Amino acid sequence: MQATIELLTQIWSGTVPADQVSDAYFKRRRYAGSSDRRDVVARLYRIIRARARLDWWIDRTGGNLQPAARTRVIADLALNDKMSPARAGELFSGSRHCPSVLTPAERQLTDHLYGRPLTHRDMPRPVAGEYPDWMDRSLSALWGDRLAEEISALNQIAPLDLRVNTLKTTREQAQEVLEREQVVCLPTPLSPVGLRLPDKPRLGGTQAFKQGLVEVQDEGSQLLALLCDVRPGMQVVDFCAGAGGKTLALAANMSDRQRLDGRLVACDISGVRLGRIHARLRRAAANGVETQVLAAANDPWIARNPDRWDRVLCDAPCTGTGAWRRDPDAKWRFSPTGLDEIRETQRSVLRQSATLVKPGGRLIYATCSLLQEENEQQLAWFLDQTDQFRALAIDRIWAETIGGPPPPGGPCLRLSPASTGTDGFFITILERRG
Repeated sequence: MQATIELLTQIWSGTVPADQVSDAYFKRRRYAGSSDRRDVVARLYRIIRARARLDWWIDRTGGNLQPAARTRVIADLALNDKMSPARAGELFSGSRHCPSVLTPAERQLTDHLYGRPLTHRDMPRPVAGEYPDWMDRSLSALWGDRLAEEISALNQIAPLDLRVNTLKTTREQAQEVLEREQVVCLPTPLSPVGLRLPDKPRLGGTQAFKQGLVEVQDEGSQLLALLCDVRPGMQVVDFCAGAGGKTLALAANMSDRQRLDGRLVACDISGVRLGRIHARLRRAAANGVETQVLAAANDPWIARNPDRWDRVLCDAPCTGTGAWRRDPDAKWRFSPTGLDEIRETQRSVLRQSATLVKPGGRLIYATCSLLQEENEQQLAWFLDQTDQFRALAIDRIWAETIGGPPPPGGPCLRLSPASTGTDGFFITILERRG
């Protein structure tokens, strides 16, 4: 309980994702056993996923208690574990390694919540759905009567997906190697190069990972890379590459097993993020990939490279609403003001990346957000700014790159945990007229 309180305090006092905070926490506490780590992390994420409902109950209790790491842990014990006040008092004993003794107000909280359900019919829709009030209008407009189903799926635990590195192996061969190491995996339903792991083993110790046969990548992200339709000999830019997950997928699509054809450049404004790609490229045998750190605005590299690239992937910075399964605390780190700032950044990267595309080439705009403000509205704004681009029908490109019919949704592609079993993505493919 004390470790959970300490972790939650760190997470909610900064901007670092929960997985990074917990990894650093346990690296400094190697004495903690693996079962203890699993229990702490499981409780940690359960509380993060139930934050709005726990706070609702804490507020209804009255008194002077405020929602915080400690009170949320106490409420979680009563509501989720159905723990009696007496047992909670034993855990909060104040003895070595234990949380300090419950205050009278905290004891009142345990008494009030003991035996109650976590979700109550009187909860407002955003509270029951675990999302900020200010997003309710956008999400309701997007999903209508499907809102509860979609939000419920976003609050579940995400599976672990792998992309098979076709520079080195096939999906069937990679699956055999993993299963020889007692890692159970199944082919992903949509991506032809994906494997899904029902459990979450320590993948870094497997030969399949060490030898670069697989990379961790959500199936939705794999589909985005495939829909870019890159081929050997093309000139390709991954404009917002980050740590290079999609760059690796693009490299595999461009290359035979001996060498990388054409040219592939991974760009990002963060040299630290981009620097992480080099070890991954070596492990994957993705040779010849270039990296380019960009200035936030008016970068000279962009000015030197207009109108020459066959494909430009603009996986723009976003609120990350489509990835709430993996980072459930991210939903509370954004405000309406933050959304406005992100939208301005998206428009800037759209303008810059569009200048790189040659006539007849394609600009792929994508986000891992579900908000229309970051997706359809941004696309409409961009097409209103220029007549040089037109949106291509996604069904034809899907048939050519992935095969079969795409998920329903019109000329743009929308993925979500409820509809496709993937992280949430918005993908549109624009062709430059020429």
